[in-house]
Amino acid sequence: MSHPDLLWRNPDPKPAYDVVIAGGGGHGLATAYYLARNHGITNVAVLEKGWLAGGNMARNTTIIRSNYLWDESAALYEHSLRLWEGLSEELDYDLRFSQRGVLNLAHSLSDVREGRRRVNANRLNGVDAEWLDAGEVKKFCPIINVSDRARHPVLGATLQRRGGIAKHDHVAWALARKADAYGIDLIQGCEVTGFEITKNRVTAVQTSRGRIAAGKVALAAAGHTSVLAERAGIRLPLQSHPLQALVSELLEPVLDCVVMSNAVHVYVSQAHKGELVMGAGIDAYNSYGQRGGVHVIEAQMAAALELFPIFSRVRVLRTWAGIVDVSPDASPVIGPTPVEGLYVNAGWGTGGFKATPGSGWVYAHTLAHDRPHPLAEPFGLERFTTGALVDEHGAAAVAH
Repeated sequence: MSHPDLLWRNPDPKPAYDVVIAGGGGHGLATAYYLARNHGITNVAVLEKGWLAGGNMARNTTIIRSNYLWDESAALYEHSLRLWEGLSEELDYDLRFSQRGVLNLAHSLSDVREGRRRVNANRLNGVDAEWLDAGEVKKFCPIINVSDRARHPVLGATLQRRGGIAKHDHVAWALARKADAYGIDLIQGCEVTGFEITKNRVTAVQTSRGRIAAGKVALAAAGHTSVLAERAGIRLPLQSHPLQALVSELLEPVLDCVVMSNAVHVYVSQAHKGELVMGAGIDAYNSYGQRGGVHVIEAQMAAALELFPIFSRVRVLRTWAGIVDVSPDASPVIGPTPVEGLYVNAGWGTGGFKATPGSGWVYAHTLAHDRPHPLAEPFGLERFTTGALVDEHGAAAVAH
């Protein structure tokens, strides 16, 4: 029996489901929600080996934007951003979605050229984008150091005013509550340990809580997706790295936008509660450890203090890392796998949180119709053999 004060039930797994989703983070929960909402498919289980949204969903820096370079990426992330803009109302839950603007700083002439190119590409794709010179950057974010004597002088920035942040826990809770209300089973403490495959078709998943038959199985386990796929005999072109983040002590409001810098690999926003939320680049080594290297924090802090001298006396409260799954072209992998009935949604690397509703929307459509959603089509596995890559290393180079 569920308690009336709980947001969702905590059911035992049933013997069989039409769809089993492996991974109870933002993408898994969004997929389950849109399967029910958009396609009327409710005989669904979301399996999470830990607790719901306890992986990357709880370990990211919550930045939302859609200013990617290539047409395919911009279309997918813009679809997601448009969903974000109505999501609090749709889910009847305050997601603390704050469109405060995202600045991407330029520190060199090549940064400037790339930034202007991206602004033009975004505008051609109907994505809001502006180019600011150094004076305009200072006006938009007064605490940034734009001195020309800085080690990394600020020469300008791109600005997406519709970008911003949201509260990650609220997003997960709201999606979980709605999915549960549709009758979808959210099963925590249930690790997928293997797959039953007959004549190249998946028929069931083996879990730490027993066998569960499945019409379709959808992988959505972020950094661990390649491990799961290997249990089905599939080697995915993904590498998993720790992704550094940290928060400061609580401060009065000092920063009312998001500031990112690819060149110095630091990005920062101030959360609603008052802490600075900061991220760095990914650690260079492959790992499933949810902690990053001290040397990365040191480089990140040096860059942050140069950009924001005002932060020099702020104390760091805690640090952690998520596990990001990075594909060869820094773009996601969405669609069917070589095993019939087994689907993958992974490779979001450092861009997973901002894609949460858009990813769930297109993945649910792909599962419901047995063919990729038009927005997901360019991101199929086959691009790594055809060579039709969507190379977003420029727009997704820093961890964000």
